[in-house]
Amino acid sequence: METSYQIRSAYRDEWEDAMALAWKTFLRFEADVYSEEGVQNFENFITDTTLHRMFVMGAYQMFVALDHSRIIGMITLRDTSHISLLFVDEQYHRQGVGRALMNYLTGYMADEMGIRRVTVNASPYGVGFYHKLGFRDLRSEEQRDGIIYTPMEYKF
Repeated sequence: METSYQIRSAYRDEWEDAMALAWKTFLRFEADVYSEEGVQNFENFITDTTLHRMFVMGAYQMFVALDHSRIIGMITLRDTSHISLLFVDEQYHRQGVGRALMNYLTGYMADEMGIRRVTVNASPYGVGFYHKLGFRDLRSEEQRDGIIYTPMEYKF
């Protein structure tokens, strides 16, 4: 199946759709290994008005993958070099959308900011994906406020 999609910076009016995709995908693939506290903290994070304000001001960057006008994937960058969220719609898993988002992000970081290292706190579901892209674990799996993650980095 050939998929054509576009990747670009998210528009302000796409915030809600992107966060809805993150929430839906989190519930489907990740929530089952998180405590109730972790699920609640994730929801609080993606619905935080301060985070949205940072996005509007350009201090929290988001890039989206679109199939026509539908958001099928999203990635966010916090503190210039940390992936905060990366989600792909279930219908588009294993079709290169996540890899394309990562390639777009690392190209942006290198070209626009001269940064050649990115970090992520990978969810248990995402660890294998990040390893395939060349990320390496910085430490073993950790848990904070009910959120389970493996700190990772990628140098490019």
